[in-house]
Amino acid sequence: MYLQNYSLVSEFVLHGLCTSKHLQIFFFIFFSGIYVATVLGNLIIVVTVISDPHLLSSPMYFLLGNLSFLDIWFASFATPKMIRDFLSDRKLISFGGCMAQIFFLHFVGGAEMVLLVSMAYDRYVAICKPLHYMTMMNRQTCIRLVLVSWVIGFVHSISQVAFTVNLPYCGPNEVDSFFCDLPLVIKLACMDTYVLGILMISDSGLLSMSCFLLLLISYTAILITVRQHAPGGASKALLTCSAHIMVVTLFFGPCIFIYVWPFSRFSVDKLLSVFYTIFTPLLNPLIYTLRNKEMKISMKKLRNQCVTFH
Repeated sequence: MYLQNYSLVSEFVLHGLCTSKHLQIFFFIFFSGIYVATVLGNLIIVVTVISDPHLLSSPMYFLLGNLSFLDIWFASFATPKMIRDFLSDRKLISFGGCMAQIFFLHFVGGAEMVLLVSMAYDRYVAICKPLHYMTMMNRQTCIRLVLVSWVIGFVHSISQVAFTVNLPYCGPNEVDSFFCDLPLVIKLACMDTYVLGILMISDSGLLSMSCFLLLLISYTAILITVRQHAPGGASKALLTCSAHIMVVTLFFGPCIFIYVWPFSRFSVDKLLSVFYTIFTPLLNPLIYTLRNKEMKISMKKLRNQCVTFH
């Protein structure tokens, strides 16, 4: 079928986070600091994993490095634009730019969801099948898991954008958020998008819930297995996986609220959007590094190497 873009709208107006001039200046400074810290924090993890052969050969850290790489992109699809808009009177985004934000949000977000499932599977194998860990989680398996996460994210995203970009946009062009997201954009189309909206948001909701349920199953299996083999060991296993569980809760909570909410209500809460698009990519490196001795030791080695080099 030949698809044509019937849109007459060439740009969208973003409402942003607030209208107060004083708050916008404060937010500009605050979110600029958050964004720099997010990119640097995740970049340090990626460089540390790559530069340390021991970490790079470890399935857990290999996947963690890929998670940080995705977090850099996830923090960058909308935040720089939002920061720049704090200094602008009219917050405009082109039609193509809006579609690009939707694409990268669902591409990187979908890939990260699947990657978190892979990380949970890694912990399940490490704790429940330790003798087979290096066989089951060899380098080829890890690479396949990463590639699968990217492919699923891409297919999920392209399925969303393919329908969205070809809707007729001929009237209202104001998006009540600081970035373009699916529920807010499709309701601006000059046609009844209720059924299409249900299908598209169900796609995101299904991916979110499927990954979340797989994660719950993995961590439940870990706790049950440890409890059966070592009395009182459940607390130790929970401590081992607590960083993963914390990241999963912070990432999936807002996503499920937004995309698995009753379909008659498509409004996206700005606070939740800020949290999972800006703060979650920042919290990931903090959670994993502050609670991980091996990562902190490798970071110290890397810092000492840099100091010695200079």
